[in-house]
Formats: sequence, structure tokens, C-alpha cells
Amino acid sequence: MSNALLDRLRAELGGDAVVTDPDVTATYSRDQMPLAPSGTPLAVVSPEDTEGVRAAVRACAEAGVPVVPRGAGSGLSGAANAVDGCVVLVTTKLDRIVEIDPDNRLAVVQPGVVNQTLRDAVAKHGLFYPPDPSSYDWCTIGGNLATNAGGLCCVKYGVTADFVLGLEVVLADGSVLRTGRRTVKGVAGYDLTRLFVGSEGTLGVITEATLSLRPLPEAPATLVAAFPSAPAAGTAVSRIVREGVVPSLMEIMDTATIDAVQDYLRTDLGTGSDRGTLLLCQSDAGGTRASAELAAIERLCRDAGAEMTYHTDDPVEGDLLMRARRVALTALESRGSCMTDDVCVPRTRIAELITGCERIADDVGLTVAVVGHAGDGNMHPTVVYDASAEGEFDRAKRAFDAILDLGLSLGGTVTGEHGVGKFKQEWLAKEIGSVGLDVHRRIKRALDPDNLFNPGSMFSL
Repeated sequence: MSNALLDRLRAELGGDAVVTDPDVTATYSRDQMPLAPSGTPLAVVSPEDTEGVRAAVRACAEAGVPVVPRGAGSGLSGAANAVDGCVVLVTTKLDRIVEIDPDNRLAVVQPGVVNQTLRDAVAKHGLFYPPDPSSYDWCTIGGNLATNAGGLCCVKYGVTADFVLGLEVVLADGSVLRTGRRTVKGVAGYDLTRLFVGSEGTLGVITEATLSLRPLPEAPATLVAAFPSAPAAGTAVSRIVREGVVPSLMEIMDTATIDAVQDYLRTDLGTGSDRGTLLLCQSDAGGTRASAELAAIERLCRDAGAEMTYHTDDPVEGDLLMRARRVALTALESRGSCMTDDVCVPRTRIAELITGCERIADDVGLTVAVVGHAGDGNMHPTVVYDASAEGEFDRAKRAFDAILDLGLSLGGTVTGEHGVGKFKQEWLAKEIGSVGLDVHRRIKRALDPDNLFNPGSMFSL
């Protein structure tokens, strides 16, 4: 059966679009999360258009072979990880920006378009695509859609789903579903667009998206504030939110992250305390409005106990300050293997999450560094461990699970933007409960009765 399927795929897609070399297929078998299990694919296929996707899906359906959709592989949940004997369907060759419509402020793109490529293209029209995952310079729009990715600008602009007007999706039987519309408003029928965004390739393969755009903002002004402790920084965040100040970016870095970044950049971030916590904010409101926003934030930070504040409207200097945030994970990876978690808690409980992670770190004897999006409470505690040392992986996993448990206990969620993937299934079940899980399974069976798409991701049937 497998040989017949491979022959059919080569005949319909072309020989170059089907790869079976195990050394090559292994590189497509998993994403960036070391915890998530992965299998050995039968083949990797790379269609060039929607018809190629349809042909691949139909062939696999008739052969009873699972299909795992995949973008660039930048994910952190294992959602694109192969299962044994599957066909990994890579969408990176569907990389056309089909249309940019400045008058209606929208773009139509294929899933293989890189996030930064889209941002650069629409900027030439004075427009802005806000979702900016940390991997924006290489992650693809298809993967962003599949995981409902966020980024540093979520506090003001929201996540990927907030910018999706409509989709083209290949379903399990090979038919093509078109959801949504190009209009600003529209409430006809169920919101099928939202159903597919964040579905992690379990319901269909997205082959085109219509995305809304914003006017290009002005270059941001930047503020950094150093606090003697996480609770002090948490108080500042709560007061900023309560005052109704909405910066375009508000990020937080705990002591362990600051230590790693300072070593990596060989610089002093000026926290002034061995328990220091940094808050970095930007405003893209422009001119006097940006100055007023940052002045208000600076006052609130000082009132909350900030030991140092500094702001600049120089974009180059702002980029240098923001580099400390953007290299955080790279800096931590320079100290060992990393398990990057993704929990979101109410903004008033960020400090409790950080101090709780400190207790977890002490309990397992490993570093747990917390960095994240203070503006929306989405934190990324990262467990640093030595993968070659006996027992450290198990201790890291114990810490990882303890962080998820802590996040739920604080009224949060087990994933704010990375997704559930193939290793948080039990945590999804804990969060949404038996009735919620049953509804998920009913939807899955309705759209994919043979469990063809990405089996084992998010939940099991």
C-alpha cells in the first residue's frame, strides 16, 4: 500500500515534491520542542498550490495514511511533529502574496509566506501586519494561523485570530472550504474562520488566508524600568492596566533571564539588585501621544518602586534596548538545553507566577527563567538543564509540569500562544473539562471522521 501511495503522489505532484530519503525526512519529523514525541514519516510532500494539496490529501485518505501539515517548523508545542507512517505535508512552497489591497486594508496570502516577508511587503503600502512571534523572521503565516500565534505586540493589537477575515481550507475528503469574507463586518452563519485558526492542523490544511491590516504606526518610543523584585514589577503592570494606558509592547524579564542576557550581551542592564526585574515598554502612538503614554507609565513604575527608569524616542537606541528581550531565549540556550513553557495568567498575578517559578526552581535544583508579555499575562518560563546529565531531563519535565499546574491554580491557561500540540493533551483536558473535551471530539469527528489530520495532536479520539 505504501509503495502504491508513493507512486500516486509522485505521479500527481511530481517526483521532486515527494521525498523519502530518511536523512531528509528526519529533519521534518519534529519542531523546536524537545518534550514532544515524534514519529518516522513515510514521506514528506511539498505541493506548490491548492490543487497539489487536494491531490495529496485525497491520495492519503484513500490509502488510510495520516497527514501532518507543517510550515517552517518553528513551533514550540510539537503540533507539527510526525507520527509513524504519516505523510508530512509541507506548505512552504505555497509562498505567494496573492494580493495587497491598500484601500480595504487587507492582504491575501498563501500559508508559506514568511511573517516578516508579509510585514515588509505591506509596509511599502503604508500598512502594518501586527502579529509578531519571536520567530517572525522565519516562521510562516500558515503555522501562525494553525497555532493562533501571538507575539510582543499582543497587548495593543491582539493575536493572529484578530486579523483573519477568511480562509481557504482543504478538508479531509479533498474538498475546498472557503470561510469568512473581505468585509469589515459579517455575521452570516457560524464563525468557521475562528474554528480553524488555532486548530493545529487537526481539521484541515489552510491554503490561503485573507488578513486585515492596520495603518503603519510611527517608530516606537521605548522605556525600560528596573525593579528590586518581581512583586514590585507586578504592581506596576497592574497599575498601568488599571489606568488604561495601552502601550504597543510591555515585556517583563525576571532575575534569571536578566543574568543570562547580561552574560550573553556582555552588558549591564542596570537592574541595581540581585533580585531585579525589568519591564520594557514601547509606544507607537507617535509624537506627543507616545511621550504622554511613556510619561504615564514611567510615573506608575516609579510609584510602584522602580529603582531606575529610562526612555528614548531614538529608534536605534530603542532597538538596542529591545535586543535584550529578543535574545532572551538565545541567551538561555547558551547555558544549556531549554524547555520553554507557555502559560497565561491574569495580569494581576504575574508576580505570583514568577515567585512560584522561583520556588519550583529551588525544588528541582535547576534554573527556571521567566520572560514574557506582561501586557497580557502570557509568560514563558524556561527550564534550563543539562541534557547529558543523568536525571536532569526528568527534573526539567517535573518543573515544566509544575509550572503548568501553577498557571492553572492562578486562574490561567496552559497555553497562551504556542498551542497544545503533542505534549499538553492532559493539560488541555484539565483546563476545559470533560464536556469541553467531548465537544472538541465531536467537531473533529464531524470534519475528519477517519482521524486523518494530525492524529494525537491537542487530544486523542
